[in-house]
Amino acid sequence: VQLQASGGGLVQAGGSLRLSCAASGRTFSSLAVGWFRQAPGKEREFVGGILWSGGSTWYGDSVKGRFTVSRDNTGNTVYLQMNSLKPEDTAVYSCALSLAPAKWVTPNGYQYWGQGTLVTVSS
Repeated sequence: VQLQASGGGLVQAGGSLRLSCAASGRTFSSLAVGWFRQAPGKEREFVGGILWSGGSTWYGDSVKGRFTVSRDNTGNTVYLQMNSLKPEDTAVYSCALSLAPAKWVTPNGYQYWGQGTLVTVSS
């Protein structure tokens, strides 16, 4: 399984950005996809996740009500729509995929990771 995150960039506070996570390879056994972020000098933080079958989503407290995770049902792409961005949202955002039931709010719950994409929010 390979994952490729894209869509990062520079945005002003209050703006929006949509990240994409394209999955390829043997994705038919996938159970969940998660988004994480890591700011300089900080630990990796869970952002949001979605069941690969679609429907259920879950979010970290710091992004609830502002970020939305969704999946393109016609393909293997998961999105992270980020609204009302704040400077503290600045980080490298990565997507990850899980093939097994696990604690999907922690990095250990995922077996495959993509390269991150940098999001910078200016004040």
